[in-house]
Amino acid sequence: MKYGKADAKPWARAHFRGVWAATATPFDTALKLDEAGFRANLNHWIGTLHLGGLFVCGKQGEFFSMSVPERKRTFELAVEAAHGKCGIVTSCSDTNLDVVLELAQHSQAIGADYIVVHSPVLHFGHDVDETVYEYYRYLSEQVDIGIALWNHPDCGYLMSPELCARIAQLPNIVAIKYSVPRDMYARLTKMAGDKIIVSTASEEEWFDNIVELGWRLYLCSTPPFTMQTAVDQRINDYTRLAFEGKVDEARRIRDSLAPVRAAFRSSRPAGTPQAHTKYWLECIGQVGGPVRRPLLNLTDDQKAVIRDAVAGCGLRLK
Repeated sequence: MKYGKADAKPWARAHFRGVWAATATPFDTALKLDEAGFRANLNHWIGTLHLGGLFVCGKQGEFFSMSVPERKRTFELAVEAAHGKCGIVTSCSDTNLDVVLELAQHSQAIGADYIVVHSPVLHFGHDVDETVYEYYRYLSEQVDIGIALWNHPDCGYLMSPELCARIAQLPNIVAIKYSVPRDMYARLTKMAGDKIIVSTASEEEWFDNIVELGWRLYLCSTPPFTMQTAVDQRINDYTRLAFEGKVDEARRIRDSLAPVRAAFRSSRPAGTPQAHTKYWLECIGQVGGPVRRPLLNLTDDQKAVIRDAVAGCGLRLK
């Protein structure tokens, strides 16, 4: 590791910043992990799009349909590709705590920068604060690597800002991907922004969060590579300008992406976010491939809608 457990928070404050993307995982036609395709995407995201970091094998990356060895392999490929160029946070989320710890320890051993662990799925969960606190306390105790929390309605509850602030006191809790209403993450930022780096997945809110909340980390979803190409990097551009205090210029560039956002959103069939993202990537020259069950693949008609959306949205491909 690049830091000790006691230094996890200051290290993250200095290095866990910029535009990070949540990776998609390409599979081949036999539904095997497409290592060559993943390497090609990693090299594009790191070397061409110059992203600050990658969030590897989360929900966008279909971790729920992958074996533990496959998840470890995506971590290894990402760490290898990113070495000295960008950061890597590995998604160790799982319903089985032993799997979480196995993935976390592997991430630490291979040199990942941080791990991210989704708040536990708690069936029939009510008054969950003590359960969730103890979950993260135990994880913090077991590993030295910096841990990013992740909370989303998918788990059945929302962690309160007060609970997040309490967990943020643990020594190697460094960040949170907080997919909640803006008033909640703004409150956490004010309450404990000196103890935990707060971020959310919405690219549409990123500019406002830089300007109004002083954020320096976008953590993260797919827009950094679905809405950027080698010749059109408006997310990177408006981020840099906003960081430099050139707010009006940054806002104009942010606003210019509205047709791209609308095309991406309107072309996505219900219930197919990963399949839609992967085909959109194919349309802009990256590697996509099919999704695994239980997810649904796209029909030919759905693919035609996506091709038309890409062609008409104003995203420059060359």
